[in-house]
Amino acid sequence: MSARIFQTPKSAMQSGKAKTDTWVLEFERSEALRPDPLMGWSGSGDTQSQVRLTFPDKDAGKAYAEKYGIPARVHSTPAKGLKLQAYADNFR
Repeated sequence: MSARIFQTPKSAMQSGKAKTDTWVLEFERSEALRPDPLMGWSGSGDTQSQVRLTFPDKDAGKAYAEKYGIPARVHSTPAKGLKLQAYADNFR
């Protein structure tokens, strides 16, 4: 039962940075999804993949995983750079 720790990304529907400062611990799937024969929905018997824990910072998430013996991989957020561009650059 391994997990991954990552920072919540900004939604495509938002322009601000609200709720992007929290870190999330999600468990990886232990079994593959399979289609339901009656409805055709995909699902599995893995209930751990439904668990999503939030933490205020990366260190708190790592400490939780170490405390309970969960092997976790930390995905760091790439650095964001501003692309400064003027309207006149469209005509060069």
